[in-house]
Amino acid sequence: MAVINRDPRTAPHGTRNDAVLAAVLLAAAACLALFTDEGRRPDAAGWALLVAAHVPIVWRRRHPLLVLAAVVVLVGPYHALDNNHAAPGPASYVALYTLAVTGRPLRTILTGVAVLTFSVSIMLTVDTHQAVELLRISGWVVAILFAGVDVRYYRQYVAAIVERAERAERTREEEARRRVAEERLRVARDLHDLLAHSITLIGVQTSVAAHVLTADPDRLDRATVAKALDDIAETCRSARGELRTTLEVLREQDAPDARGPLPGLHGLPDLVEAARLAGARAELSVDAGTVPPAVGAAAYRIVQEALTNAVRHAGPEPSVRVEVRGERGALRLSVTDDGAGTDDPAAAPALDGAPGFGLVGMRERARSVGGTLDAGPRAGGAGGFEVTALLPTPATPSAPAAPLMPATPERDR
Repeated sequence: MAVINRDPRTAPHGTRNDAVLAAVLLAAAACLALFTDEGRRPDAAGWALLVAAHVPIVWRRRHPLLVLAAVVVLVGPYHALDNNHAAPGPASYVALYTLAVTGRPLRTILTGVAVLTFSVSIMLTVDTHQAVELLRISGWVVAILFAGVDVRYYRQYVAAIVERAERAERTREEEARRRVAEERLRVARDLHDLLAHSITLIGVQTSVAAHVLTADPDRLDRATVAKALDDIAETCRSARGELRTTLEVLREQDAPDARGPLPGLHGLPDLVEAARLAGARAELSVDAGTVPPAVGAAAYRIVQEALTNAVRHAGPEPSVRVEVRGERGALRLSVTDDGAGTDDPAAAPALDGAPGFGLVGMRERARSVGGTLDAGPRAGGAGGFEVTALLPTPATPSAPAAPLMPATPERDR
């Protein structure tokens, strides 16, 4: 089956195998010439022509049409000398089959008609009875030609199946590479959001502790320092746990699609509480039902980055409000601050995302679920900064869930 399925022009050791085939065909021709129709046993010229007709078979794969023409040219005089007419038959059939299996069907049919016409014309000049006999057995020639065409179509069919299988395999490999790239991008975004948020909070809390220690050493407020250190420890523990969850996907060798539990709307109170511990006057209002995990994770990361930017750049004790509201087929969220600002000129460009990746990451988060995000100064000259996002959901949210915390919590110093 491997030999039948393989294109003879691409087979290994083709010339060597054809040389062996030519020798076998010549031996068969010699046996036919010696032991059949003894009255027409070839003479010296006939033997020379018979041997020469088998030589082109060695190159039948490379030049099938030229080989057939050479065989016909040599076999024609052999028959004209009225030698044994059966002896060169196998070589002629092999040349015809090679042409049919490697050439176009139309060329094969035209060539077969030309060969039959040429052979019958020569036999008519030698013996009318033999010419009629040749016409009678011409069915074998037609059968060989159609067998060659059929094998050619079968090989093309097999080649098409193999090509489709290889294309499908390439597609699967490309899909696997694409999914790996997407997973790496997801992990990179999660790491950026997690580390930026945690490090910002730790920095703010450390600054509070340092200020208490240096402001009035004689009247050290040990309770405030202890609380700041406890907040730092708690932030570190939370960051370590979330970092472990984020990196689990990189350790799962047998399950490339494995993911840790995605954060969602249920984690927003913790983000707001962490912002309060960093000195912000943060408020949260959530009025949304169940949303898809991907949408919930995107909303969580957007709020996390927006709170980080507010704590970092909105000045001391900024007032920040987080609103999440479920609409028909979408989830709308906004994070606004009063924009007290900072005296550090290097921090101001970070609000528009120029030196860092905060706003770029938030926009990519929104686009990853088919949503949009806008960020910029608040309208109406009220001052401050506002981040709004609209994240589509596949269905209308169910009955609105109760707010996760009061709209106006007590201010946490």
